[in-house]
Amino acid sequence: MGIRVSRGLKICALVTALFVVIIAVVLIILYFTVFKPRQPTITPQPVILENFRWSFFPIEVLNITLGIAVTIDNHNYGSFKYDNSTAYLSYDGNVIGEAPVAADKIPARGKHNVSTTLTIYGDKLLKDDKFKRELFLGSILNFTSASTLHGKVTVLKLFKAKATSFTTCNVSIFVQDLGAESVCKSKVRL
Repeated sequence: MGIRVSRGLKICALVTALFVVIIAVVLIILYFTVFKPRQPTITPQPVILENFRWSFFPIEVLNITLGIAVTIDNHNYGSFKYDNSTAYLSYDGNVIGEAPVAADKIPARGKHNVSTTLTIYGDKLLKDDKFKRELFLGSILNFTSASTLHGKVTVLKLFKAKATSFTTCNVSIFVQDLGAESVCKSKVRL
């Protein structure tokens, strides 16, 4: 009788181990196919030039405010909840502006709009001779925006992991017709 219990116990352990292996293989296959992390698609909306004031008499003053909005298309099965952050704008490698990015949540397999107002530090720009030359010539002013969002990814409301999103945008302002456009790229690291 002791032999039968031992044999039954071995069969039960073997079936359980086989079941665990099958579940592990299925989860690995799902991770590398269906749940594979994908980069979100960021579509910049038209940049709104909210304020542009430049005067050089009696005191040289430059004030630029941009309304920026992007649509984030999350192709993943996990939502991304991020903390408050700040986006920085650079001209020729120097930080010349910043925009607050409020904490929010990007839904799984959905689209989400993020908008903010970018304030540019005119005093820093006016000290740059290259900027003044391009502004006087009425050419295109090229800027780079960068932001880092720290947050958590939640998959199927069960699994949570820390994630960081890095976004860079190239922003061009057309001085003569007071227009602007931007192209953005993003990368998410888990």
